[in-house]
Amino acid sequence: MKISPESDKNLEQFIARTLRDQPPRRAPRSLEQRVLAELSRRAALPWWRQDFAHWPVAVRGVFLVASAALAAAFVWALAGLDTTRALNSVAADFAWVSALRGVAASAITFGAIIIRGISPVWLYGGAAAIVGLYATLFGLGTAAYRTLYVNR
Repeated sequence: MKISPESDKNLEQFIARTLRDQPPRRAPRSLEQRVLAELSRRAALPWWRQDFAHWPVAVRGVFLVASAALAAAFVWALAGLDTTRALNSVAADFAWVSALRGVAASAITFGAIIIRGISPVWLYGGAAAIVGLYATLFGLGTAAYRTLYVNR
């Protein structure tokens, strides 16, 4: 059944008019009380517990200046740091990471050698068997679900 553009527009206007004519719904009384209580609780908080935008302007200015000074001190401290000595210290602390990387690289190389030795026919057959087993699992799961739950 095709709907003509005129009847479609009339239907749209009818629905809009019907919805506009509905009386506004009030929130449940308990919800209204909880919202108003939360708003008054938040308004009663001291300024340091409110959002940054509600802080006094002078305090915001002091905070921004102090933050900028702290950032500048941090950059100045890093500029005077002997990075070579620091990096060597960190490298000594994390020497186990490089040893672990060597073990992982050896394991990957060993796995690649083993996989290269297996015929592609066996690899594709194994992949097909795994896909077939998963399809069987999902099929049996679907059948069990329909048998146990859908018909009740």
